[in-house]
Amino acid sequence: MNEGAFLQDLAMLMAVAGSVSLLFTKLKWPKVIGYILAGVMLSRHTLGGSFLADESSVQTIGQLGIVFLMFSMGLELSTSKLKKVGNVVFPTGLLDSVIMICLGFTIGRTCFGWGTVPSLFLGAAICDSATTLLAKVIDEMRWSSRPFVKYVLCTSVCEDVICVGVIALITGVANGAGMNVAEIAKSLGGLGLFFIAVFFFGLVLIPRFLTSIAKRSDDEALLLTLLGFCFFVTYLAYRLDYSFALGAFLIGVVGSGSEVRARLARLVEPLRNMFAAVFFVSIGLLVNPSACWENWPAILLLTFVVMGGKLVNCTTGALLTGVDIKTSIQMGFSLAQIGEFAYMVALLYVTTTGDVDKPMYQIVVGASLITTMLNPMMIRISDKAGTFVEKNCPLRIRNILNGYRGFLAKYRNSGTCEKRAAVRWCFIEIVLIGVLCSAVAVCVSFLNAVDWSNISVFFNAHKKLFFALAMNVVLVTLAALAFRIARSMANLVSEIIVGRGEARWQMSIRSVVRHFVITLFVISAFLEIVAINVHLAPEEVWARCILWSVLVLTAVFGWRFFVKAGHRVSLSFRSALEVDEKLAKISREITFTVPEDIIGNIEVALSSPVVGRSIGSLNIRAETGATVVTVIRGSTRIRNVGPRLEILAGDVLIAMGNDEEIAKLRNLVGGVE
Repeated sequence: MNEGAFLQDLAMLMAVAGSVSLLFTKLKWPKVIGYILAGVMLSRHTLGGSFLADESSVQTIGQLGIVFLMFSMGLELSTSKLKKVGNVVFPTGLLDSVIMICLGFTIGRTCFGWGTVPSLFLGAAICDSATTLLAKVIDEMRWSSRPFVKYVLCTSVCEDVICVGVIALITGVANGAGMNVAEIAKSLGGLGLFFIAVFFFGLVLIPRFLTSIAKRSDDEALLLTLLGFCFFVTYLAYRLDYSFALGAFLIGVVGSGSEVRARLARLVEPLRNMFAAVFFVSIGLLVNPSACWENWPAILLLTFVVMGGKLVNCTTGALLTGVDIKTSIQMGFSLAQIGEFAYMVALLYVTTTGDVDKPMYQIVVGASLITTMLNPMMIRISDKAGTFVEKNCPLRIRNILNGYRGFLAKYRNSGTCEKRAAVRWCFIEIVLIGVLCSAVAVCVSFLNAVDWSNISVFFNAHKKLFFALAMNVVLVTLAALAFRIARSMANLVSEIIVGRGEARWQMSIRSVVRHFVITLFVISAFLEIVAINVHLAPEEVWARCILWSVLVLTAVFGWRFFVKAGHRVSLSFRSALEVDEKLAKISREITFTVPEDIIGNIEVALSSPVVGRSIGSLNIRAETGATVVTVIRGSTRIRNVGPRLEILAGDVLIAMGNDEEIAKLRNLVGGVE
């Protein structure tokens, strides 16, 4: 790096960044857009020559902007906040990443005509939202305290982590290592160890160390110490082939646990603003307007897929994890973009494969630039869009979502740890079966590429047909196995939410929960089977027609079946509520006097032999002659005593009968009056 060229470029960048900042502040536009446009105008691709002496040095300086932005963002997110939003951000980020990878792979294969490797890289390039861009835009808009922001930033960071793992996997495929299980385990295991090491040593040492330095009232020592930790961990992440932005973010999260977090954020802010401006200018330097213009149809298609797909995915994921409608809409609008990871993945494809024939880089950069330009507007209108959808959402759908959030909150706050552990294990088993289905599809794709003419010319000519048939038989078998597990999981979830009571409303709610869980599983399994068949359908036209006819008929009749089943469950639930309301009303309105000598109150002791047994199994009427009419359980009075009601310790049985019958019942229960 030439010293004179470096100073020249730094002076140019600071002058341009200052001018853009003043102009866009006056216009009340996001300064990020101005920085990127300035980079486009300064690059060698736009006006025939670069205004900078050494663009590579600018790229190097720009990386510091990522470090400071990610570090500052980490300071804003404490570990306690991550724990609170983990139930939302991890499922949402995983759902969005998986679907976008599949969409990118499908577009690369079907629309662009690319092979497996470039299509995988395209999927990885569009699966991650731009955390750095989000942090900068939200900071400029002064929206950091809004409720949806913590979900948006943490979801984006979760996607960063997923993208790092995906890049490690597809890089191994591109280098010829293939989908080696040992390499996959090594890469993901190393990433996990890096996380554990940073958090373990960081949370133990850094907050205490910073607190002790802060007591000396020396801002310079405090800032340099923290930056020393930051760049050390960033360098370790870089040497381990992970994102250095990820290392900076982790140290920021660790530093947020100290008592001087606000003071640290204030000290880092000037450095963050300076280097962030250089970073966004460096993004603009990578854009080649003429190359983007040549590929504008592909860029527009990819832009539409990214914005539409991420908007739907993130909104749906947020709703499924129990977030309210407005916040879910805001999350979808804010995350509908791609950024710095997209540039890195596209550039990694070119450098790894040496394939310069496919316009991968410029297509991804063009789509990323458009989504980056639109993202501030999307974030700004997300508030009004969320409010509009929330107000105009049909009452029926709103009630369903409110009830679902209530059930989900009750499930999360449930104290039945054993059942929740069983539910998690069932979910893990279902996910593993889904991964196994994907592995079967990968194996079939490799088998389709093998020349089988030495064994049978006929088989080689129709190999895709035979393999597709065998693959679907395996998929249906695995889906049936997963369905049985999903049914068990649905029963456990329903019991956690409403217990094992025998009241009609409880049984009806359990039916509703079971129906919802099973329906969600069936839809997910069917979509995975369809996605696999899209890429591995046989070449024969008649075979494709049969395959898609079967899938369409399955979708239509399956949908009708689940809609009818849902309608029956809904009617049963409403009927149960109406019956319980009528019984409660009758019990309030009708009163009568029963002679005291035929009423007995019997309390069930903990050591009673009837604890855990049902009224019907005890055959109380036949054995004693008495009739249990009411059970008092704590503050609850159970009036509808059915044969399946289980007796618990501490229950008070109110029975009708003469003295002899009541005495027999007391002997049977072993209770005291």
